[in-house]
Amino acid sequence: MSVPERVAVIGGGRMGAGIAHAFLMAGAHVTVIERDDEAAAAAQERVEAAVAASVQRGLGRPAADTLVVTTDWQRLRDAALVIEAVPEDRELKVEALRRAEDLLLDDAVLATNTSSISIDDLATGIRRPSLFLGLHFFNPVPPSALVEVVVGTATDPAVVAKAEGWVGDLDKTPVTVKDSPGFASSRLGVLLGLEAIRMLEEGVASADDIDAAMVLGYKHPLGPLRLTDLVGLDVRLGVAEYLSERLGPRFEPPELLRRLVAEGHLGRKTGRGFYEWPSPAPTAPSPKPAAPNPQPAAPGRR
Repeated sequence: MSVPERVAVIGGGRMGAGIAHAFLMAGAHVTVIERDDEAAAAAQERVEAAVAASVQRGLGRPAADTLVVTTDWQRLRDAALVIEAVPEDRELKVEALRRAEDLLLDDAVLATNTSSISIDDLATGIRRPSLFLGLHFFNPVPPSALVEVVVGTATDPAVVAKAEGWVGDLDKTPVTVKDSPGFASSRLGVLLGLEAIRMLEEGVASADDIDAAMVLGYKHPLGPLRLTDLVGLDVRLGVAEYLSERLGPRFEPPELLRRLVAEGHLGRKTGRGFYEWPSPAPTAPSPKPAAPNPQPAAPGRR
């Protein structure tokens, strides 16, 4: 099996651009849908930069004219696979999925890149839930080896098999999970991240030492606080609030996370979260711990 010839991605932010890049490098023609001309121009630059970096590393080269970034939703009409990658907000996602479904071919597969929202919940807004599932890519998409294939109650098993094959053709490993809030990866990853934030908040250890404990002791590639900075504190807060509503108080966001988001310290994308990040960030950033509350004894500072 090979990836579909024509793939569309709704949303060209960091995740959407990464998904578009993955399918381009696998040989697909990719259309990215954005909300306006300014966002489309930024998405085009984002995807082209990612592709150029892959080409420079000798990972292949997409055929010419295989990327279209546009505000025209009619371009979805010839796609065999459409992946929604708008921000992690239920209403935004439902709106995007409904709008896309009205334009799709009868046998086109519709997917969402949600990291936490129930597939069955999102499926209540569409007419063909049998052709709908979750494809949860991980940030950053290019080096990540994992995609969660999330199966809704109504998802056709043949669609699941197709999706698993497509993921394999992206040189990634599919992990197939039953629909549940947070699925497998977000549920475990967020819980670890929230506990790390509580430890920092309580002054148990510095950000560096908390992260080092997981990297050196448990062989995690990144510590939970650095990973939260890369994902975005605002994204992690939104997921934690959703999981807290669905699964209980163990996912209640720490006050430190709420405060940093309110202050605009969202992680790498703003230059500061639990660490201070260079701007623009280099390929392999080495951030310095940042004090969540700038005072000499603040947690997170060595």
